[in-house]
Amino acid sequence: MECWTTTTQSTGNSGSTAHHPATNSLIEICAFSGAKIYPGKGKIYVRIDNRSFRFVNGKAESLFLQRKNPRKISWTVLFRRMHKKGIAEEVTKKRTRRTVKHQRAVVGASWEAIRAKRNQKPEVRAAARAAALRDGKEKKKATDATKKSEKAKSASAAARGQPKVSKMAAKGAKVAIANTSR
Repeated sequence: MECWTTTTQSTGNSGSTAHHPATNSLIEICAFSGAKIYPGKGKIYVRIDNRSFRFVNGKAESLFLQRKNPRKISWTVLFRRMHKKGIAEEVTKKRTRRTVKHQRAVVGASWEAIRAKRNQKPEVRAAARAAALRDGKEKKKATDATKKSEKAKSASAAARGQPKVSKMAAKGAKVAIANTSR
């Protein structure tokens, strides 16, 4: 057989000792939800084996008697602790590493050469660019001229020795035999 002991108090502030420093030792913890139970509040459930359980309210008591798991019920302290809810943010903020920029040399150019080019005046830079463009154009003209002359030589040599052949025949297609009967 089970035994019940119930204590409740009105919600009025008259005679309340909840904030008194001496009553801190009297604050109990709910057996189901883990919430604080202040003096004069809550219910005590005594089982037949003489074990007593304190509950903050009827909801916690009912869920305990239904053998519900408090870790699966979202409003209980156990659930909140397990899922890291409401933990103070001051507990170890993650430190972000500051990135420090360093100027480094690139393959093929030393750092001094890069710095010298950056510090050049715009007029000097424009003149160097124009000179580089001129040199590039001259080189291209020279290579184009040599390519043209080589192409002309090879074309004239090919024209002397071989008859004209279509592209497909040159690639290895069968050449149609010309009709001679008519």
